[in-house]
Amino acid sequence: MTDYSAFALLGVATVHEAAGRTGIVDLALMQIVSGSRAAGPARTALCAPGDNTMVHAAIAHANPGDVLVLTSVEPAPVALVGELLATQAQAQGVAAILVDGAVRDLEELKAIGLPIWTRFVRAQGATKGEVGTLDAPVVIGGTEIRPGDLVVLDCDGALALRSERVAEVLPLALERAERERAMRERYASGELSYDLHGLRDIVEG
Repeated sequence: MTDYSAFALLGVATVHEAAGRTGIVDLALMQIVSGSRAAGPARTALCAPGDNTMVHAAIAHANPGDVLVLTSVEPAPVALVGELLATQAQAQGVAAILVDGAVRDLEELKAIGLPIWTRFVRAQGATKGEVGTLDAPVVIGGTEIRPGDLVVLDCDGALALRSERVAEVLPLALERAERERAMRERYASGELSYDLHGLRDIVEG
């Protein structure tokens, strides 16, 4: 079983850069639990418009460490997740939830502490009874996310990385993080990126 904790620590921006500047989920997402970060394999659910039946199905079939990726045929500000579903997801060992739709029970979700990112917060609830699709590729924010693809989430938003690239990208991301650590020390000592990157010569000749 792959250990995704390193990706969570590295974060969205570092993994994005190490992966060749790909995979960003281009949505304005709200991070419900401040300071949270997560990474894990995607468990996808494509819901019928305004209906969260497949969210119930995704939670029922989730494995510990999964990141639930929830969207709809027509994403809308309708709450696909609230306190009760988040409670179930946490009990199943879900690592995080990415909602291309809305959540509700905001204070309760914060108290539960399960990392959740959402496009909207709305009180309007979803209906139940319409069957969508579980564990199929979905597109969110212009990025395709397939079941099992790595999803990384932090305060900057979300990123998806093809599952077959995980082993390739991890060492690159770790190397980048180490380079940035060393560079941070140089900047803290007074050196300037303007000079270290040769930008002064470009701008001033």
